[in-house]
Amino acid sequence: MSNPIHSTSAKSVLPMLAMRGLATGLCAGCVVGLLRLSHDRAAARVALWLEEWREVWWTVPIWFGVLVALAVILRRIVREEPLISGSGIPQTELALAGRLSFTWWRVLLAKFLGSWLALFGGLALGREGPSIQMGGAVGAGFHALWRPAAPHALTGSPYVVAGAVAGLAAAFGAPAAGVLFAFEEMKSRRDTSLIVAACASAIGAHLMIRIVFGMGRILPFAGFEAPPLSSFWIVALEGAVFGVLGVGYNKTLLWLHDREAGQTLIPDRWRALPPLLLAGCLALFAPLLIGGGESLIIFVGEHDVALKTLILLLAFKYLFAQYSTVAAIPGGLLMPILCLGALWGRLWAELPVSALAAHGLASGSVQPYVLFGMVSYFAATVRAPLTGIVLVTEMSGTYTCLPGSLLAGLIACKVANLLHCPPVYDSLKERIRL
Repeated sequence: MSNPIHSTSAKSVLPMLAMRGLATGLCAGCVVGLLRLSHDRAAARVALWLEEWREVWWTVPIWFGVLVALAVILRRIVREEPLISGSGIPQTELALAGRLSFTWWRVLLAKFLGSWLALFGGLALGREGPSIQMGGAVGAGFHALWRPAAPHALTGSPYVVAGAVAGLAAAFGAPAAGVLFAFEEMKSRRDTSLIVAACASAIGAHLMIRIVFGMGRILPFAGFEAPPLSSFWIVALEGAVFGVLGVGYNKTLLWLHDREAGQTLIPDRWRALPPLLLAGCLALFAPLLIGGGESLIIFVGEHDVALKTLILLLAFKYLFAQYSTVAAIPGGLLMPILCLGALWGRLWAELPVSALAAHGLASGSVQPYVLFGMVSYFAATVRAPLTGIVLVTEMSGTYTCLPGSLLAGLIACKVANLLHCPPVYDSLKERIRL
């Protein structure tokens, strides 16, 4: 019997794929774990250093000098390896579709360095998209090892899929969401061999992150209480509204990308400088706004925030997150999307929920609506509702909010589809020059 791996018996294929998927997951998890650990430690040191800038003024010119150097280095890296620009998810999907080929070790090294530098500079980018691309590159390396006769034939490669799954699982600490992402967003074929490889890879990455690197949940929100069923009409309405907001995000992002790509005012080698300088200013005056947004999600989820402050945080984070994606800088969209969803969700809860609770018509707790906002905003922009639902649940540990997340996410996705707005990664794929 023939099979897509080798001319071995069908009985031996699945165990072999499971072992290879596990190996891919362990290696990809190690790469992502190193990225997370090294960046978190470096960012913490810089934050402590910049906290005293008013007393130690000379730290400011030094830091901005570092940002100028980062801008030059980032542009050089992207020119040397253009496939690492942006999140990397569209490139991985194109490779799996047979429309793009790459040298796995070049992409892996360049993406690691480029993403690390962009995150270190404080840009509002996530490490999850880069982790998926780096995981896919690790999988491509194993593909070349185990399929030496066709090392560059990556179409539907189970090892590239397994690596991408491991990348998301390790970046978010969400193995089940990683598997779902492969089939819902990346449109991988749904056969037993690929499912086995993906699941084994997710397990390997999760073990690496949890046991070797000792990393726990990104969002420790396990204490959230779900709203009562009598409030679910508000959850459904939130999903519908956030479907529209997600479409707005996609259209704004693509408009900004097209305008920036066509501008001639800033020379190519300095294209990364404006967003980095903006990140430097925010690091001094509003450090909560820099980075992907994990700390900001925790802040709005666990603290009382004045309405005016919430609106300002949302406005600045929205603009900064959009602007950080220009200039082909390596960095992901997923965590900023979740952060914006959390901010919109908290604002949503502050407006109707608080007013209705005062009249006994709804639950007065605002925290669940932060989670529903994350799920529905993700579902509307990425158009992968099941992945978003499971992802937020795994990240936060709030399993009691799962029914509300299902309702909000599915409605948001349906509304976005009715508005005929393509998923964000489909639109970005169309803009990649092959």
